[in-house]
Amino acid sequence: MTLIKSISGIRGTIGGQPGDNLTPIDAVKFAAAYGVWLKDYSKKENLKVVIGRDARLSGEMIQNLVVSTLIGLGIDVIDLDLSTTPTVEIAVPMEKADGGIILTASHNPKQWNALKLLNEKGEFLDAAQGAKILEIAEKEHFNFAEVDDLGSITKNDAYIDIHIDEVLNLSLVDADIIRKAKFKVVVDGVNSTGGIAIPKLLETLGVEVVKLYCDPTGHFPHNPEPLKEHLGDICKLVVQEKADFGIVVDPDVDRLAFISNDGEMFGEEYTLVACADYVLGKTKGNTVSNLSSSRALRDITQKHGGTYEAAAVGEVNVVTKMKANKAIIGGEGNGGIIYPESHYGRDALVGTALFLMLMAERGGTVKELRDSYPSYFMSKKKIQLTPELDVDAILNAMAIKYSDEDISIIDGVKVDFAENWVHLRKSNTEPIIRIYTEAQSQNEADGLADRIIGEIKGIAGI
Repeated sequence: MTLIKSISGIRGTIGGQPGDNLTPIDAVKFAAAYGVWLKDYSKKENLKVVIGRDARLSGEMIQNLVVSTLIGLGIDVIDLDLSTTPTVEIAVPMEKADGGIILTASHNPKQWNALKLLNEKGEFLDAAQGAKILEIAEKEHFNFAEVDDLGSITKNDAYIDIHIDEVLNLSLVDADIIRKAKFKVVVDGVNSTGGIAIPKLLETLGVEVVKLYCDPTGHFPHNPEPLKEHLGDICKLVVQEKADFGIVVDPDVDRLAFISNDGEMFGEEYTLVACADYVLGKTKGNTVSNLSSSRALRDITQKHGGTYEAAAVGEVNVVTKMKANKAIIGGEGNGGIIYPESHYGRDALVGTALFLMLMAERGGTVKELRDSYPSYFMSKKKIQLTPELDVDAILNAMAIKYSDEDISIIDGVKVDFAENWVHLRKSNTEPIIRIYTEAQSQNEADGLADRIIGEIKGIAGI
């Protein structure tokens, strides 16, 4: 059980002791800190905040605590109830709100929940803003409203439909072209809000939908991170149903993975590659992904005459780099698509629509599409952290060891070898060191990861 405080919000497991887990006391404290910060940041008397949540079991409890806390500060709340992360992000500017909070622990298992914090643009806060909120929470510098000045609640459950309308209005999405393709798609919504949003979008686009785990009960039927080892059921069902492909999202619908028509993983790294291939084929421009993402995006971008740049891991870092690089599409290799024409946030609905357009126009099977891209293989491993481990010293030692190679230390340590790469970093969301490698075969990627893990253990004496 643990509580992780970071610039991207507060995340923890439900139950246990305050300060060690995400208890009701912690939810109230950090919601209050956000509200106090927002008052100072916005310099306005009357504030409005959009709140939405995924379907996890603790969601309603945390939502009630957070909403009541903001009302207690005199802040008005637009309550979207069951929603998605990108839906809340687009709702904030549409409602002319001053900020937003998404109650979701994203891909973490059911015992986790979190408060993800947004600014008035519906974008995640930067490091300095996040640090200020942590400071306010630590000092408990709260001043609640008197009874005549309490905030109000407005419930609005229309925003998933509004979000779908916004996707259909994108310049590179043509619903008629998709309808003519007569796709059949299996959807795994991991019994969260993706089970509402993705089938609705597909049905609006004339796609035949086969639903798997699309009842938003919060009882996740498998580990909710959309990785191959968790997705055996949908892989079988795609083949059984003779579907064109499968779609998998995480509980808050900002990550998107595809299953090819043969029941094999398309590869979550290749979600962004495929969507970028479509967008860059229509509009000349640049791309950005994070340091842990596949080289395949660089290859596709250069093929279309654009420039690729890598950012530190974390959505806010990718967005900052995208704005600086004037990127027309970007995201993260975990299946996160950021398409600025819609908004600066990872959005599985946008990614789904772009992928459908690519398939409708290009024809052929999803397997054939995947085979057409540069073939890289990734290994994603981790080392569990213990309190006595000095992670910074370990990463520094690895940087020194490989200082003769092409190395980046803007986010952990990334070493680019000629034929492969390794990225080592401390996770923002779990007490682990992540070890990501990429090579031209799975055996080579796994072997490089195992070698690096051995070196780290040698340095750490574990």
